[in-house]
Amino acid sequence: MIDVILKYFKGLTAKQQEQYQALGELYPEWNEKINVISRKDIDNLYVNHILHSLAIARFLDFKDGSKILDLGTGGGLPGIPLAIMFPKAGFHLVDRVGKKLKVVADIAQKLELENVTFQHGDVGEVKGKFDFVVSRAVMDLNDMVPLVKRLIAKECINAMPNGLICLKGGDVSREISRYKNVALVADIKDYFNEDYFATKKVIYVQI
Repeated sequence: MIDVILKYFKGLTAKQQEQYQALGELYPEWNEKINVISRKDIDNLYVNHILHSLAIARFLDFKDGSKILDLGTGGGLPGIPLAIMFPKAGFHLVDRVGKKLKVVADIAQKLELENVTFQHGDVGEVKGKFDFVVSRAVMDLNDMVPLVKRLIAKECINAMPNGLICLKGGDVSREISRYKNVALVADIKDYFNEDYFATKKVIYVQI
């Protein structure tokens, strides 16, 4: 199943390929104990979850030294797949559900990911500055932008200004209406041709 990753991401190192391969074993093992991915969807792990997370990597190539906050990471998505893709960027994964973070921390340890940190708690408890906040359909943009604004660093090192990058599905016109002057919407079907991505989008808001 890792073939679907290799189909779109050429030039992965042997270590990266091993790490993505390992996800296909670690997530199902953990999911038997703690439901971090819908049990009916675990068979679609690579397309619906790992590749979906990596749409952000097609949208923006994070520079070395970038700091990324994964808000409401749940089972480590999109943070873990992105941390594998960008080993020289730092990822801070935050979630209010401790048992899910336990799963993600164990997966990161077994993958020998040295660029990932974890925090059990609410976004209001997060300290520090980040180039980008990433999220996978955690909440409405109108709720999220005010919460993360204080966490976005002023200095920019990437090809796009710092801000928020979300993975969403369906009609997002209402959500982005307030931010249309500082937002971009990319159709994931332009990156990946699997049917799952027909209505999926990457939404970026400059903050």
